[in-house]
Amino acid sequence: MVRQFVRDQSGSYVIISALLMPVLVGTAGLGTEVGWWYYKHKNMQSAADSGAVSAATAASAGADLLSEANAVTANYGYANGANNVTVRVNQPPKTGSQTSNLQAVEVIVSQPQQRLLSALFGSAPVPVTARAVALPNSGTGCVLALNASASPAVNVSGGNQLNLIKCNLYSNSGASPSLNVAGSATVAANQVGVVGDVSGTSNITATNGVKTHVKPMADPYANVSPPSKPSCTNAKITVNSNGKTNSLSPGCYSGSITVNAGATLNLDPGIYYLDGSNLSVAGNATITGSGVTLVFTGSGSKWGTASIGSNAIVDLTAPTSGSTKGIVMYGDRNMPAGTTFNLTGGATQNFGGAIYLPKADLSFGGGNGTSTSCTKIIADTLTFSGTSNLQVNCSALGTATIGTQTAQLIE
Repeated sequence: MVRQFVRDQSGSYVIISALLMPVLVGTAGLGTEVGWWYYKHKNMQSAADSGAVSAATAASAGADLLSEANAVTANYGYANGANNVTVRVNQPPKTGSQTSNLQAVEVIVSQPQQRLLSALFGSAPVPVTARAVALPNSGTGCVLALNASASPAVNVSGGNQLNLIKCNLYSNSGASPSLNVAGSATVAANQVGVVGDVSGTSNITATNGVKTHVKPMADPYANVSPPSKPSCTNAKITVNSNGKTNSLSPGCYSGSITVNAGATLNLDPGIYYLDGSNLSVAGNATITGSGVTLVFTGSGSKWGTASIGSNAIVDLTAPTSGSTKGIVMYGDRNMPAGTTFNLTGGATQNFGGAIYLPKADLSFGGGNGTSTSCTKIIADTLTFSGTSNLQVNCSALGTATIGTQTAQLIE
């Protein structure tokens, strides 16, 4: 019977299972612990991604990057300094492919995890870290050509220079080329984006690249219209050099307004309707005004236009409130496409706000390029002459944003 008992194998699996049970339970517990670490990392990565996008978006608005990132990651349960959480923000990034990109923002979220069963293999907490890098798209477009087929819709040629200071150039034309930079002309911008193709890419310096075949950019003023015009005066207004400043009041003018060389015209705050009227500012003439919108309108074959000569002194600033907030020039959408506007005053020509001429063939040359200026141009087609400097420090004027302000996650 003893020999029979020894040879009997019935129920041996119970003994084996009992011996293996601690191993099985330990493996399951360790797997659960590792799964928890992966879960924490996934959550932490979402916090880092959102923090990087928010911080990069804040960067384009001049806000504090660290405060923005901390506020966002805290909403995910990762508040900097709490529960051993560390949130770091670097601009430019310390690691990765964007270390040389001064605009890129890196957010790193880390939190050590205390060990449970894995304490059998070590005593130090397990570091869990998530990293993300975002690039400000800035929403800082300052040039937009709306024509969908013109070739080119934006032209910079000869020895002309277009300097877009921390802002972007967009062309909605799907033509080849959509943007033409010819001869010894140069373009400097934060970014260039066109629906079609670019001719003269080697003459373009763009911090965040030249992008072709992008989606058309939305017209930021598509739904904006000025109030109905008042009754008009058809008298022609001519301002001659007489050693004093002449003034004009808001209203509707159907006769031409001419400012001759050496003369000075100041526009009182308000909206000026040029109904089939031409505004002509000669070289070395001066026109000024704060809180001003010039509305070019008309009917039939007669539409208001503007012509500003070389070396004219122009200092016009848009209203900061009202229906034409942020718009210094507004063109009626009903005017024929290709209506000619010439704003070529040069370095002494400064417009504060948006020049919105959606049906105009606009020639532009001017702007002093100071970091405190604000000029955005939206036209059907555009030709730049001389040296043109545009900058979008427009928060005080409340101009509409050209392009999206949300940053893009790139790592």
